[in-house]
Amino acid sequence: MQAKDLMTTNLVVVPPDMPVTALAELLAARGISAVPVVDTEGAPLGIVTEGDLIRRLADQPPGPFTWFLQHFRDAKPLAQRFTKAHGAMARDVMSTKLVSVTEDEPAERIAHLMEAHSIRRVLVVQGGRLLGIVSRADLLRAILRAQPSSEPAADDAAQLRAVMLAMREQPWVDTYWVYPHVTAGVVTLYGFARHDAARQGLMALMRGIPGVTSVQDRLEPMPLILRATL
Repeated sequence: MQAKDLMTTNLVVVPPDMPVTALAELLAARGISAVPVVDTEGAPLGIVTEGDLIRRLADQPPGPFTWFLQHFRDAKPLAQRFTKAHGAMARDVMSTKLVSVTEDEPAERIAHLMEAHSIRRVLVVQGGRLLGIVSRADLLRAILRAQPSSEPAADDAAQLRAVMLAMREQPWVDTYWVYPHVTAGVVTLYGFARHDAARQGLMALMRGIPGVTSVQDRLEPMPLILRATL
């Protein structure tokens, strides 16, 4: 399985001059945890995560002793941290050390990159332009599909792709925490639901997909520890 089989292509992207306040509102409104920053040609410049924005709240003025010690440290990382904590635009707070792959990169290589760089997502780039993103949840689904005991039939595999596409087209769906399984037209939803509205929306979404005969809800309430990662 390759990046092109796993990646999310219905992306939300922002320009480098987008205000940080608007970025925070966008992430909250769409229920997403990160957004790529691209130029006018669609080339990725960086990525802004909720962690980048939360850093602004965590960054406090140093006390007298810390302030004194900082005079003996390398000034470059201190200046970069200040910019991320106080910058006004996406270009100020985005992470620019991007890890990217081509659409032909195998899933095993992507998993290795995520592990080596301690990241949650990898950009898929072709010809200098952003095509999609592969997340850890996408890799998890690839692993599950590779198990001989649970490998779906051809019709089930096609139905599952339709289900995944429908989920990715809805900005309110937490695709990272919802794991659909399809057997003979029956969709079973595993994972976690952020709230009842998301659970009900997913049920309605599944029932509207051609070929789906019924939907089984096996979603659990999202634990607080997972909410902190959203």
